[in-house]
Amino acid sequence: MEQYDLIVIGGGAGAFSAAIKTNELGAKTLMVNKGLPLGGTCVNVGCVPSKTLLWAGEIMHLAKNHNIPGIDIEVKNFDFATVLQHELDLVDKLRTEKYEKVLESLEHVTHIEGKASFLSPNEVEVNGQSYQGKKFIIAAGSTATVPLIEGIKEVGYLTHIKALQIKKQPGELIVVGAGPLGLEFAQMYSRFGTKVTILQRSDSIFPPAERELTDKLAEILTNEGIIIRTDVQVQSASREGDKKILTYIVDGKQEQVQADEILLATGKTPNTERLALDKADVEVDEKQAIKVSAQFQTSQPHIYAVGDVINLPIRQEPTAGKEGTLAAENALKNTQNSIDYHCVPWTIFTDPQLAGVGFAEEQEVKQIGSCLCRTISFADVPKAHITGRTEGLIKMVIHPQTKIILGVHILAPNAGDLIAQAMWLVKNKNTVDDVVSSLPMFPTLSEAIKIAALSFTKDISKLSCCV
Repeated sequence: MEQYDLIVIGGGAGAFSAAIKTNELGAKTLMVNKGLPLGGTCVNVGCVPSKTLLWAGEIMHLAKNHNIPGIDIEVKNFDFATVLQHELDLVDKLRTEKYEKVLESLEHVTHIEGKASFLSPNEVEVNGQSYQGKKFIIAAGSTATVPLIEGIKEVGYLTHIKALQIKKQPGELIVVGAGPLGLEFAQMYSRFGTKVTILQRSDSIFPPAERELTDKLAEILTNEGIIIRTDVQVQSASREGDKKILTYIVDGKQEQVQADEILLATGKTPNTERLALDKADVEVDEKQAIKVSAQFQTSQPHIYAVGDVINLPIRQEPTAGKEGTLAAENALKNTQNSIDYHCVPWTIFTDPQLAGVGFAEEQEVKQIGSCLCRTISFADVPKAHITGRTEGLIKMVIHPQTKIILGVHILAPNAGDLIAQAMWLVKNKNTVDDVVSSLPMFPTLSEAIKIAALSFTKDISKLSCCV
């Protein structure tokens, strides 16, 4: 029986980061992957393909909505299948260069394609063969959750994976669930010319975010032609000819909507069911996520878990990658590395993008009992007027006594880039005075962070651009 210093189960961001670190440490490592190709969600069916298509939609939208007088641009041709193929070609390229070739270069890492399942706390079976490991890292990812909607399996549906691969553009699309995935796909397809309806269970399109910002984003998406229904309870799915129909309850009334396709965007389920975790005595929670400590240890101290399979808060690709690196180091060097998730930013890549880091107002009130917050419009940011994109908002949350910045939330073009600056402010416990004394480049959208800081002590409508 083959023995390894460490066995990594999975082939995505968390698994690859772990394998790269174990290789650096010279540990004999086995990586076992089954399901998505090497690279996992991010490169195959997540960040890379979805953002490629979002950018294509943004190009088309900007051509018609650039807000510059005297310029008339016509989009003469849009070939959905060609745009999709461009996305798939880029996925193939990056998977080859950033994952397959990288894996080949890891001299201490052996890769096997197959499903791993535990036989005991120190042994897994892959393709009928047993392998022993001193340490393990489970990074098996997740799959799209299929909600309990009567008839949905018979009627048929798209997951985010299928929605990135279909060659025929739907004329009408229903998106069940908002949040990052639902909102991004809704806008993407809407800008391609599909009629899109979003059915969202809660009263907000993204409850964890600041309500002022999500309401504004909902308004922007609605103005682009997307129909958004909130506080909806989807009941059943049916067919009528070529159309798929969803029946739902809203405001106590039963309503229906029909479309060519239904996209389910109601979250993800950890891929733990087939790992036989009970044979390894690894505990999971009620959502089948693996319970881990702050150092990514499971109920078995020699077994670690990272990424979408665990029960820690923020689940984004950069988080999984960092968790994999830290877990590998913890496993092999007995370190106690962990992540301060309070300082990890998140982004929804709509246009404008919605991003945040640290506390929202509601969280600060729960933690401290009060909140000192300011929200400003990008209409107060000169660069936004230059680009004709003044629809955004930025909200800053600070400690009422110390003036330390506890959270920043941005709705704006490139908010995912801007939030990196805010991340350091929160991580380093900077105060608004620190930001006020800073000298950001003019004219840039990043000035919005300084203007938000100034708004705590000044009437920003009475300030000149140079302040």
